Amino acid sequence: MRFPVRRSLWFVVLALLLVPAGAQEAFPDLSTQGTAAIPAPPPTPVLPFIDLSVRNPQTGQEVAFSLQLLLLLTVLSLAPSIIILMTSFLRISIVLDFIKRALSLQQVPPNQVLLGISLFMTVFIMWNPFQTIYNNSIRPLSQGEISAAEAYREAEAPLRLFMYRQMAGKPENIRLFMAMRGLDRPETLADVPTYVLIPAFILNELTVAFKIGILLFIPFIIIDMVVASALMSMGMIMLPPVMISMPFKLILFILVDGWGLLTDQLVRSFVV
Repeated sequence: MRFPVRRSLWFVVLALLLVPAGAQEAFPDLSTQGTAAIPAPPPTPVLPFIDLSVRNPQTGQEVAFSLQLLLLLTVLSLAPSIIILMTSFLRISIVLDFIKRALSLQQVPPNQVLLGISLFMTVFIMWNPFQTIYNNSIRPLSQGEISAAEAYREAEAPLRLFMYRQMAGKPENIRLFMAMRGLDRPETLADVPTYVLIPAFILNELTVAFKIGILLFIPFIIIDMVVASALMSMGMIMLPPVMISMPFKLILFILVDGWGLLTDQLVRSFVV
């Protein structure tokens, strides 16, 4: 039984020895030749080089340009304060916060929503001054027709006129700040410096906004007093009156179209 097995092994060894060396390395037809070469690495990406250099100005024009750039950056950093304090945003935001507190609402509507409403109402009210600023200041400056100083004066004029109109019948605030500064009594708007007009306008807006807030609080305070008296007469001392009065406040506010009336009166309160 062992002899046929040994004979078979010898035949296999002889067949391997008789196969040519080139036949062992040959590939069949339609096959892909392989390679052991390492592929080249991808090229390094080229990034642009930005060089910011600081040098002394050579001409007066370069000095003026540096000052204009510094002034522009200052204005951009103060833009939120300008929008809040020199437009109708201050009065609107305070009044909306008053109505939220008068309705005994804590989280609805959120403060971000109230600020967004105040912002877009400010754009609506201040559209004419903003358009005047763009036509007389921003567009001529971008086209090189006027200088930065002239653009500043053209942009300042509509805002000064708007702030002065809100205090036309009540110049007490202007006189107060003029007296604290030691300046003479103004006769026209041109006699009032901008650094005096802005704080006088802010004080006037705070006063007007608080007056509107008092008028908004009165009907809702009456509802709170009626509900508190009713609960006390029934012996429900431990029940918070706000929990009962808030639905009645909301019903009253919706029935009289409170948002529409509030928006209409706020817009009409500004003299544009």
